[in-house]
Amino acid sequence: MAVNPNKHPMPAQAPEVRARNFQEVALGYTAEIAQAEAQRCLNCKTHPCVQGCPVNINIPDFIQKIKFEDYEGAYQSISLSSSLPAVCGRVCPQESQCESMCTLLVRAKMEPVGIGRLERFVADWHNSHATGKAEPPAQNGHRVAVVGAGPSGLTCAGDLAKKGYAVTVFEALHTAGGVLVYGIPEFRLPKAIVAKEVETLKELGVDIQTNVVIGKTLTVDDLFEMGYEAVFIGSGAGLPNFMNIPGEALKGVYSANEFLTRSNLMKAYRDNPVTPIMKGGRVAVVGGGNVAMDAARTALRLGAEKVYIVYRRSLEELPARKEEVEHAQEEGIDFRLLCNPTEILGYTNPDDPRDPKNGFVTGIRCIRMELGEPDASGRRRPVEIPGSEFELPVDTVIMSIGTSPNPLIKSTTKGLEVNRKGGIIVNEEGLTSREHVYAGGDAVTGAATVISAMGAGKAAARAIHKALSARCEA
Repeated sequence: MAVNPNKHPMPAQAPEVRARNFQEVALGYTAEIAQAEAQRCLNCKTHPCVQGCPVNINIPDFIQKIKFEDYEGAYQSISLSSSLPAVCGRVCPQESQCESMCTLLVRAKMEPVGIGRLERFVADWHNSHATGKAEPPAQNGHRVAVVGAGPSGLTCAGDLAKKGYAVTVFEALHTAGGVLVYGIPEFRLPKAIVAKEVETLKELGVDIQTNVVIGKTLTVDDLFEMGYEAVFIGSGAGLPNFMNIPGEALKGVYSANEFLTRSNLMKAYRDNPVTPIMKGGRVAVVGGGNVAMDAARTALRLGAEKVYIVYRRSLEELPARKEEVEHAQEEGIDFRLLCNPTEILGYTNPDDPRDPKNGFVTGIRCIRMELGEPDASGRRRPVEIPGSEFELPVDTVIMSIGTSPNPLIKSTTKGLEVNRKGGIIVNEEGLTSREHVYAGGDAVTGAATVISAMGAGKAAARAIHKALSARCEA
C-alpha cells in the first residue's frame, strides 16, 4: 500500500477567530484522522524515533495500538515512559526530536509521522473515556523530597511513586505545574490538562505541598532532618534576563516571565483582574524563542492593536518552533527581524512632575543588523549596521531573552556547586556535589524544553532508586 507522503493536518481555529480568544488553537485529531495518520507508520525494525525521544517512549508500539483502535492500550504504553503524555503531545518539539529521526523523513524524504499529534490524541482519548483512578503501588518504606512541581519534578516524582517511594513535592507557587501553568498560555496548553496530569500523580500517592519556598520556608538540610533520604531539585529557571539598555526601568517594561505569569497563573486576562497587566496599545516583544511567541500572542489576545517581534537574527535562525512562528504570523504578529533594541524610550513632562504619563514607555529605539560569521552557537553572528537606527512607537515592551536559575537554593545549601550561569552542576545521573541531592531540568541547564526537563527527571529517578536500593542491601 502506498504511503501518504504528507502528515494529516491538525484541525485548528481560524486565525482571525483565535487571535481574540484564549481557547486552544489546535483542536486535535479525530479518531478517523488518528487512524489514517497511524497507518503512515512503517513500524520499521530499528525504531529510530525512540532514540530521538528524551524519555524513550516506545513510539512504534503505541502507534500500532492506534492502528487496531486500542487507544487505552496505546495510552498505557506511553505511560510506561511518560508521566505527562497530554502535555508532551502539545508542547514538545517533536520536529527536532522523535519526528526528525522518522524513517519516512530520513530515507523516503516524506513528511514524518505526526507522532506528537498521535500522542495528544491518545492522551485526550484516555482523559475523556477512562473511569476509575490510578492504583498506587505498595510502599517500599523510603521517602524522597522533590523541589519544584514543574516538568522535571513531576516526572521524577511520578517515576519514584510507581516504584513505591513516598514522594513529597514542594512547590513555591500556589498551583502545581511550574512553567506548564505560569509560562505556557491557555491557548497552547489548557490548565485543565495540566491539572488532570497532576491529579493522576496524586492518585499514585505523590503528595504535593504548595506555597513552600525551599531556601526560605524550608531548606534542603531541613528536608533531610525531616526524614527524606534523597532530594531532587527541579526548581526551574525563573530569574529573567535583561539587556541592560537605557529605559528598562520604565513603566510598561516586563520580563516575559512576569507578563506570562500575570496572565496565565494570576488570571490578569480577566476583566477587572486583581492582578493588573498592560492591555491594548502597541507592544514590542524582544526575542525569538517559544516564550517570545507566547508573550506576543498573549498580548494580542489581551487586546493589543499591534504586536511586534523584535529579533536580531533572520527568520531562519529563530529558535522558536516552526509551528508557533507560523501561528504567530497567521495571527498578524509583525516580525521585525535583523533588528536589535538599543534603548527603550519614555515620556517625561518637565513642567509637571505629577503628570500621570511620566515614566511610561513611548517607544523602542533599534538598530538594523546583518549576519556575519558563525558564532559559538553555530549561528551567524548579528552585526550592527552603522547609522541604521530607527524607532518603533510602542506602549509596552516585553523582554524575552532567556532566564537563569534563581540563586536562592544555592545560597542556602552549603556545598552545592553551580556554574557561572547559576546552573547546578550534576553528573550524568543528576547527582550534585552534595551527597543524596540530585537536580535536573532548567535548574541545571537554564531555560530549555519541557521534554528535556522530563528526561532529566527520569534519569534522576533511576539514580535515586539505584542509590537507595544499594543502601538497603549494604
